[in-house]
Amino acid sequence: MKAFKWTIAAALAAGFAAAAPMPAQAQDTVFIPLLTYRTGPFASSGIPIADGMRDYLEMINQRDGGINGVKVVIEECETGYDTKKGVECYDSLRGRSPVVVNPYSTGITLQLIPRAAVDRIPMLSMAYGLSASADGNIFPWIFNPPATYWDGASVMVSYMAQREGGFEKLRGKTLGLIHLDAPYGKEPIPVLQAMAEKYGFTLKLYPVAAADMQNQSAIWLNIRRDRPDYIYNQGWGAMNPTAVREAIRNNFPIDKVVGVWWAGGDDDARAGGAQAAGYRSLSFHAAGTNFPVIQDILRHVADKNLSRVANRERIGENLYNRGVYNSMLMVEAIRHAQQLTGKKVVTGEDVRRGFETLNITEARLKEIGMEGFAAPVRLNCADHNGHNNVFVARWDGQRYVRDTDWISPIRDVVRPLIEDAAKKYAEANAGWPRRTETCDQRS
Repeated sequence: MKAFKWTIAAALAAGFAAAAPMPAQAQDTVFIPLLTYRTGPFASSGIPIADGMRDYLEMINQRDGGINGVKVVIEECETGYDTKKGVECYDSLRGRSPVVVNPYSTGITLQLIPRAAVDRIPMLSMAYGLSASADGNIFPWIFNPPATYWDGASVMVSYMAQREGGFEKLRGKTLGLIHLDAPYGKEPIPVLQAMAEKYGFTLKLYPVAAADMQNQSAIWLNIRRDRPDYIYNQGWGAMNPTAVREAIRNNFPIDKVVGVWWAGGDDDARAGGAQAAGYRSLSFHAAGTNFPVIQDILRHVADKNLSRVANRERIGENLYNRGVYNSMLMVEAIRHAQQLTGKKVVTGEDVRRGFETLNITEARLKEIGMEGFAAPVRLNCADHNGHNNVFVARWDGQRYVRDTDWISPIRDVVRPLIEDAAKKYAEANAGWPRRTETCDQRS
């Protein structure tokens, strides 16, 4: 694995760089900055996620007076999904003692990973970022529940096997991966390559440059030539609706186009009109408003004109609910940190402990208004992801509906790859700050 631009020395230098003193937070508050992108070519995906994240945190403040009475200070910093701007956002906010940071971009995440241990701020890269960071022994400050991109790729292969009648039926088939030609888009490639070798199918790669997201005609000419049996879409922003339209225009069976969970925006499918019915996307939570948690957001945030959602009808859409799920993980980690420490106002180090022992059960999901919304998730010292089951959602022409039962990642393939990649990452970064003792040695 290649070493990243941020060396440990650079991270240390940045961590100890002189900076103007930042104003202290008010008593009984915790600061959660949101790195968002409401502008640029990825805004169509970034806006609903930003809205969902912000609205859930605002609902906690309005309905509960904060997390056990501790108000959440929310501040967005616009990145435009640009890595340089994302790092600048982080640098402008870290002096205010955030208890958790969401980069919300794989590129930004890769640059900030070396900083987390230096600045002692836990980083939540919820179902995105570096898949190998699920290894808590080597990445003690990074958390990427509930599933990695490598888990998602393995679920795609399992879904193909279900459709074809068994894994043995995959031999001789072809899977095409259309993906953003960026770190995010390339993440599933190692797992798909390993599984192609294991199960005997052919993998075809179709990279889409950021400049060509809305002009994919040449890519789809190649797809027509190769005639893959399935397409897995690891796209984002403006790339996704274009891919749906091109699949329809090129007469590719839309029911055999499956997006990663980030390629499941309502606008992605709407772009194909009535013919997009049947487009599929992986998911790990439900869409819609028929959940107490979303009803509370409507009542305590939207009804008070505290939401930035331009159209109230967009509340409950798939990516909006993704943002809600993201903020739920942060709030539950903070709440758990309060329980562990006995403190009301917790630090980033406390919240890291909260994430490492996070156990959101069915009972807890019901308590927070998410029964039927998502599956339980449990993390531990060594496993910062959970490698949870996901399901395939189907666009029915109006909304995403659940199309399959929960599908398990192929853990016996994914986990060894994660551990190997994590080890290589640490070896490639001299002075990588590992734990002083392994998770197995902790009592």
